[in-house]
Amino acid sequence: MSAADQRLLVISPVRNEQAHIERVAAAVAAQTRPPDAWIVVDDGSTDRTPRLLSTLQSEIPFLNTLSTRSPGGVDAVLRAQAPGDVEVIRDRLAIAAEARAFNFALHSVPWRRFTHIAKLDGDIELPPQYFEELLASFAADPRLGLAGGVYADPAPGAAGRWRVVRIPVEHHVPGALKCWSQPCLQAIGGVQERLGWDTIDETYARMHGFRTRALPSLVALHHRPWGSADGTLRGRARHGECAYVAQFPLPWVTLRAAKVARTRPLGLSGVAFLYGYLRAAARGAQRVQDRAFRRFVRRELRLRMARALLPTRLLP
Repeated sequence: MSAADQRLLVISPVRNEQAHIERVAAAVAAQTRPPDAWIVVDDGSTDRTPRLLSTLQSEIPFLNTLSTRSPGGVDAVLRAQAPGDVEVIRDRLAIAAEARAFNFALHSVPWRRFTHIAKLDGDIELPPQYFEELLASFAADPRLGLAGGVYADPAPGAAGRWRVVRIPVEHHVPGALKCWSQPCLQAIGGVQERLGWDTIDETYARMHGFRTRALPSLVALHHRPWGSADGTLRGRARHGECAYVAQFPLPWVTLRAAKVARTRPLGLSGVAFLYGYLRAAARGAQRVQDRAFRRFVRRELRLRMARALLPTRLLP
């Protein structure tokens, strides 16, 4: 598919992003290849985010805004599912409120008219060439179904300096920067409204024969450090719970916890990650109930561990 035929829809679920949304919007407006449409859906902000979005919508021609508090929106659905349960509504990560807001915005437009659908968080500042280079990667690789950039967090104790967050770029795409080809998003049945959605989607993409990868050359700035919205250790525990939901086996999670332990806060990060996994198991958290998915995950993890431990010449 040529660049001229590509049509890009970007969706940004945001909540309480008054400190960041203007610089995020300025970066999107300055793209060398701007989106054909950008929907920013406010997910129940209690700060000045809605007012800022109203102003930005009048300044950026391809920007439209929605609110999950509108009739039939996400908030109404959640309250119908858990009437009177304030704690359930407050724990927005557990109920995948971000994924729900994304789907709410996605289905507000005829999204199948777009060739690519991207998710961009409200605290991520993109480099000017981000969408141009990302779409060029899709054009160069017809099998690429899910891609995105990487991001850098503020470096601790060093004002104005940034540190790229290390991820397995050969298969993982950060949830804050995902972009699906339209055939890939259709094949995987869209974004699941459950904890761990941003691992489940890329696994299903590979199951359907699509490639998934992050592009290290595209570095975005993450203005709110990973997990800081609810506390860093709680964020680590959430990722451990996600690993349980996505059918990752305990031996792999234990090894992963040892690696996570080397990030701040040292030691405790790994403990929190493993704790989240074990707590989810003890509570009987609902895992992906798909045997083919489980087999695929286990096979992939075995192969990755073999690649890490064995010389390349001994691998199939």
